[in-house]
Amino acid sequence: MSKTAMEQIDSLPLTRNQKSLIGLTIVGNISEFFDLFLIGFVIHLLMKTPGWELTGFEAGIIGAASGIGTVLGAVLWGRLADSIGRKKAFIWCIAVLVFFTAVTLTIQPGQWQLLSLYRVGVCIGVGGLNITSIPFVQEFVPAQQRGLLSGLTSVFIPLGIFLGSLATKVLGEPFGWKGLIALGCIPVVLIAWAAIVPESPRFLISHGQIDEARKAYAWAMRIPEGNVGELPVIPSENSSEKVAKVSYGHVLHKYPKQLVIISLGSFCFILGAFTVQSWGQSILGESFKFDVSTVAYMFMGVSLADLLGRLGSAWISDRIGRRRTMFIWGLFGAVGCVIAAISAKVASGTFSGTGAESSSTVHTAGIVFFIGIVVAMAFGDGAFGILNAFGAEQFPNDVRSTGVGLGYGIGAIAKVVGPYFVGALIGGGKPTPDVVFLPFIVFAVLLVAGGFIYLQADETAGKQLEQIK
Repeated sequence: MSKTAMEQIDSLPLTRNQKSLIGLTIVGNISEFFDLFLIGFVIHLLMKTPGWELTGFEAGIIGAASGIGTVLGAVLWGRLADSIGRKKAFIWCIAVLVFFTAVTLTIQPGQWQLLSLYRVGVCIGVGGLNITSIPFVQEFVPAQQRGLLSGLTSVFIPLGIFLGSLATKVLGEPFGWKGLIALGCIPVVLIAWAAIVPESPRFLISHGQIDEARKAYAWAMRIPEGNVGELPVIPSENSSEKVAKVSYGHVLHKYPKQLVIISLGSFCFILGAFTVQSWGQSILGESFKFDVSTVAYMFMGVSLADLLGRLGSAWISDRIGRRRTMFIWGLFGAVGCVIAAISAKVASGTFSGTGAESSSTVHTAGIVFFIGIVVAMAFGDGAFGILNAFGAEQFPNDVRSTGVGLGYGIGAIAKVVGPYFVGALIGGGKPTPDVVFLPFIVFAVLLVAGGFIYLQADETAGKQLEQIK
């Protein structure tokens, strides 16, 4: 009995074309984190820049605006990826990201409200990159390696933190904040790369475009079209029905359990990680008195730990399962948050009973705080090596992007809540150690809860995507 095209994909080694697709999505997602992390450094610079001198409240609003854009982007592009295609949606994400980044360069000193507005636009593009790229890769690669290979789209995202730290260290002083923002236009070159990659074959099949799907499979396996195995034939009326079902209402009605798990689980894992990305630089600089250069080096270390954590979760999820991986990573991430919270208490003088903040105590506590966020990001954020890929696997081919986009988008409200929460605690002043304790305890509790929530999801390790109904 001859193999189907899906079985051929599962039995063959990765080709150069499949690796090219994975590389495209990796670079695109690095651009996402580069932007999201760089704005944290920009905010830190603007808190000290004459004409700006942002307060904690204003900085919190700018950070929250990024979160709002990410939420809107995830929901919007997830839906579009199921209607116009993974490839087109990915390209448009890049275009929107670059456009609003370029517009941001026209802002004048003190226009923090306008900066917040443009950040919404930038992050509408940013918010769709991971949501569109994960199904794009999943639908081209073998089932037994799908966790690792689709996870790779997220694994190298922390390189964005490293590059943001490096850019701040090298270019921050000579080029200022606008010079850093301008770097966000570089991803425009990805549009040319994406143009040579075909649309997902499984998307094409679900829309009745069988001949195009055959060409896509032939491209992926680097074989003649005539050698591609059997493809499912969908009657035109069923194809039209499936296209019509690509809606938020259909997902809400037919997949409520999956949607609740992804929404709540994503929220729990996102809140702390995104807040650290938004506020970590300012907390280390203002609360623990490290200079900008030192903070940049510190976050290079954070980026490496985050990358290793993501690689670990993506790799091990194919071996011990997605659910168990998420639970373990949530527990270890919570430990890091507790370490960070305790160090903040020490720095504020609460444990000493004197209320005094000696420079040596603050410095030592700052190092411990840094260790805490390294652990928290390695596991709490490291879970994203598989988190969105696992979420996407909860839905069948025809609503995969809509489902994970809607669920992640709802969960990404944490990207608004977290930065605003910390900004509100700080108020009109600067970050101090005494306001850090409560948020990090909250982050720890949520990471444990998030790990437990993902234990309730359907295990998908090793299953073919067509087995998911």
